Amino acid sequence: MRLCTDIVVLGVEKKSVAKLQDERTVRKICALDDHVCMAFAGLTADARVVINRARVECQSHKLTVEDPVTVEYITRFIATLKQKYTQSNGRRPFGISALIVGFDDDGIPRLYQTDPSGTYHAWKANAIGRSAKTVREFLEKNYTEDAIANDNEAIKLAIRALLEVVQSGGKNIELAIIRRNQPLKMFSAKEIELQVTEIEKEKEEAEKKKSKKTT
Repeated sequence: MRLCTDIVVLGVEKKSVAKLQDERTVRKICALDDHVCMAFAGLTADARVVINRARVECQSHKLTVEDPVTVEYITRFIATLKQKYTQSNGRRPFGISALIVGFDDDGIPRLYQTDPSGTYHAWKANAIGRSAKTVREFLEKNYTEDAIANDNEAIKLAIRALLEVVQSGGKNIELAIIRRNQPLKMFSAKEIELQVTEIEKEKEEAEKKKSKKTT
């Protein structure tokens, strides 16, 4: 997942679903409000509780103060909720890590990460979940101003990072973007496959140029 000046890109590796299962019911990216969304890794049932509580808080805040929540506010709410569950008798901690992203009124994109213990931090780009270390190392090497110079380059960087750990190509990638003053947009499987094909083509061309230089 990464920040660009105009968009925030979220990408996740999705599990293969049964042949007759509706893919729309197995989402790891969801909207919390019109300007804030969340991606998670971990237990889906736990995530559902956190998401519902966060959505209620977003609406309650808007009704009370007549302003939408800031990205940090709802991140702090989620982190506090998680932290409470680490010290309550008869309850277990939430088994999820989450990335909360969106735009505040100043138009600057925000990205926060929370873990099951209830801590949270701001990032430019980050990864969570089973293969987070590999993806994070890729981002540390490749996240530059040129790499996010425009929307398309930022989207490609997100997919390239995921392809480091996703073995089956674009079919097991879930991708979404959020822009300022626009709702969350989920990419279709066809759109993702087109991006993957373009990335693979660019990679082949780069390897050909490299081999010509060495000969």
